[in-house]
Amino acid sequence: MRRPRAEDSLWAVIASLGRQDRIAEIYPTREAALADRSWRAAQVAAYAGFLAGARQPLPHYSVAPIRRSDLPKAWRPLPALGFLRGTFI
Repeated sequence: MRRPRAEDSLWAVIASLGRQDRIAEIYPTREAALADRSWRAAQVAAYAGFLAGARQPLPHYSVAPIRRSDLPKAWRPLPALGFLRGTFI
């Protein structure tokens, strides 16, 4: 059985909108991922009135461990408010 190397283990900030999940960003430490999650949640809270008026659901952000090999090949970081264009990038 192979032990995961330290560089294989990352922390992902996951954006959830309904039943759809996207990896928003990845970090080498859990603390950095938690800080990013808090920042993203604050950005969404700042635009909550606008989103309610536009009848857009609010995304939920969480943090989970992920392996580098589990990242999709075409993965790109998700902007904090990237879902405002009508699609969940």
